Amino acid sequence: MKLLESSRFEAINNALSIKTGDSKIIGRIESYSCKMAGGEKALYKRFNSDGIHPNDLQALSPPQGYSRSISGDEDGPLCDTISRKTLFYLIATLNSAFPDYDFMDAKSHEFSKEPSLQWVMNAIDTNLSATAGEYYRSLRQQLWAAVEDEIDMKECDIYSYNPDLASDPFGEDGCLWSFNYFLYNKKLKRIVFFTCRAIKC
Repeated sequence: MKLLESSRFEAINNALSIKTGDSKIIGRIESYSCKMAGGEKALYKRFNSDGIHPNDLQALSPPQGYSRSISGDEDGPLCDTISRKTLFYLIATLNSAFPDYDFMDAKSHEFSKEPSLQWVMNAIDTNLSATAGEYYRSLRQQLWAAVEDEIDMKECDIYSYNPDLASDPFGEDGCLWSFNYFLYNKKLKRIVFFTCRAIKC
């Protein structure tokens, strides 16, 4: 996964380091090309060993904090799935974003496919507005415009990473909330990764 330089994201990332009263927010948005770098090809081969095919589907966890209506709507699969190849892209993105960690053992059930773009935007806006208030509200339009220009959000599948505490790079004491969202545009072969946490000062 190759990190794609973006001066707009750099400016927003600087603005996403926010100190507010008794907490601080640390966030960043990065864009990655899904073209595999040298070492990743070997990892991908290993990832698909044991006779597993890249297009084989793996089960995902349901999105956190979201429940489908229980209105007798029995259509559709019981849970979302992801291809091994897409799962590898998400894991490789995490490895690139957090080079001090190794996510190669991450399982598909630690990821979720999010129900809609609007739902994800609302979840992010709610977290950041609750902690950073007016400061975030003044940044919001610029942030979403930069993401839209980079990835064409309506064309994306959106995933989140929700690990258990042991493998969570944000599982530190004093973490109030955190999120890790991947906006994957298959046509562009690109992922925008938005990671953020609020911690007690």
